[in-house]
Amino acid sequence: MIQDSTTQSKSSIPWMKILILLIFVGGFSAFFLLGGDQYLNFSVLKANRDRLLAYTLDHYWSILMGAMAVYTISTALSLPVATILSLTIGFLFGLWVGTTIILFSATLGATLAFLAARYVFAEAAARRMGGMAKKLISEFHRNDFNYLLFLRLVPLFPFWLINLAAAFTPIKIQTYVLATAIGIIPGAFVFTNLGQSLGRIDSTDQLLSFKTISALVLLGIFALIPVFVKKFRPVKKELGI
Repeated sequence: MIQDSTTQSKSSIPWMKILILLIFVGGFSAFFLLGGDQYLNFSVLKANRDRLLAYTLDHYWSILMGAMAVYTISTALSLPVATILSLTIGFLFGLWVGTTIILFSATLGATLAFLAARYVFAEAAARRMGGMAKKLISEFHRNDFNYLLFLRLVPLFPFWLINLAAAFTPIKIQTYVLATAIGIIPGAFVFTNLGQSLGRIDSTDQLLSFKTISALVLLGIFALIPVFVKKFRPVKKELGI
């Protein structure tokens, strides 16, 4: 009897993985097939800004909860709408509430994507990894919090790619959530602040200035300082410093 239940449990695992994969692939595909990219763009947002603001004032809490749900789902499905959603939330809810919404929703969505990718792909990927890949993962694991924080802070790496890549490492879920949440804060703050001045922005090209990107890159470099310190200590000991 125990053997039968164990066999049944093992046989059900692939189906569960297939179901999760279908949900994510289906959700991503449905967004484009249903024209989601035509509704969630900068020009539509600017054209409907007054209507959106008035509706939010009349239905504040329902719109707030809806914004959290949409942002969480879009992040989990890796939809390319984070920028427009962040601007919209900043415009509708202001700097502090907007930043809080993005921080919570992006962290939750990223965690869902991370857990799904780890459950579906990590085991199979681990069996096929070469020596170089295992070495890189081992190096990442020794300083996983700092490396992940760096990747989150610097706006040069796609958010969805970091979610998936981290799933193939042995990083703990607590470390992943903490580094993700902290790393999201500066970007969320920047975009919600920009969202408040939506009327003065004519295109998405105006969103991130060289100074803003440079500041975020510097924050990312600061996140790696503990890694360099750890690597420098053994060298100092060998030299007797």
